[in-house]
Amino acid sequence: MGGLTTAQVTELSSTNVVIHPLVLLSVVDHAARLHLEQNAKKRVLGILLGQDNGTSINVANSFAVPFEEDDRDPRTFFLDLDYVEEMWRMFRKVNAKERPVGFYHTGPRLRSSDLEITELFKRFCPRPVMVIVDVRAHGGRGDTGIPTDAYFAVEEIRDDGTATQRTFTHVPTSIDAEEAEEIGVEHLLRDISSSSAAASSSLLATQSLSNRVAAQLDSLRGLHARLTDISDYLEAVRAGKMPVNHQVVDQVQEIVGLLPQLGGDVELGRAFRVQVNDQNVLVYLGLIVRTVLALHNLIDNRIANVQQEIEDAKTPEEKRADKAKTEGKKDEAKDKDGKDGKEKEKEGKKA
Repeated sequence: MGGLTTAQVTELSSTNVVIHPLVLLSVVDHAARLHLEQNAKKRVLGILLGQDNGTSINVANSFAVPFEEDDRDPRTFFLDLDYVEEMWRMFRKVNAKERPVGFYHTGPRLRSSDLEITELFKRFCPRPVMVIVDVRAHGGRGDTGIPTDAYFAVEEIRDDGTATQRTFTHVPTSIDAEEAEEIGVEHLLRDISSSSAAASSSLLATQSLSNRVAAQLDSLRGLHARLTDISDYLEAVRAGKMPVNHQVVDQVQEIVGLLPQLGGDVELGRAFRVQVNDQNVLVYLGLIVRTVLALHNLIDNRIANVQQEIEDAKTPEEKRADKAKTEGKKDEAKDKDGKDGKEKEKEGKKA
């Protein structure tokens, strides 16, 4: 990819990278086999297969590649390109539509050797995309959003006439699945979250409510993490530690411009806070009522199950005795109702 102007880099940043669940599972399996949790500096690398449609890149498959690098000097690394060619030759026999579109590694951050690795992969595709997959179980990108970041290596031509610079430009990523993959993922999640006992409808409602609350909390954590990154970047720019990126500054200014101006108008700010508090109270009361109803149904279900267990544990003689008692009580109730009816008739005649 030759030198690009700032406008061309911005246009390139609109390319969407679609990653399938099979790729994520393969990357996690690759990392788990090498026990990366024991060595945080070590990472794994592999090839991404799919289709490059110009405006989007569809990553449908992948395979691991032998890769080693020096922990003290990241620029010293070993990458077996002959192995890549042989594996691609075998993959073409299975599915000729899937071609190399880039490579992945487990980062979790950019490294100094990534530009050199990207140049090596240009022998397989004209514009290789680099996808960083965060495989950490806790404390990674997966806690606050999609655990992937995609980049294109570009040689940016400065508008001020200064020397060109090789760098990475970030492109958005999304996770999409075909029908077969959706079925497989659903079965996997069902096996993980299944319990030994069959859950009642009230318990399922409670679980779905807790899942929605957990999802909202994760979204808030993700928003907080993004705002923290923006704040750290602006502080670094103000301190002169990082150069000014006008594209990022424009986006931040657009976000700030969409926020309501509540500082100047005291009455408007008070009305806004009162309305938000009223809505929160209604939501809170609704959640309490729903939880109480779910617990009530759960208790009724438990009582019914205990009574059924007691009935199942009785012997046939005890069941017949209980049945006889029940029928005797019914006969007594009928006799009593008949006597009451006759007495009422007599009183009616006397009157």
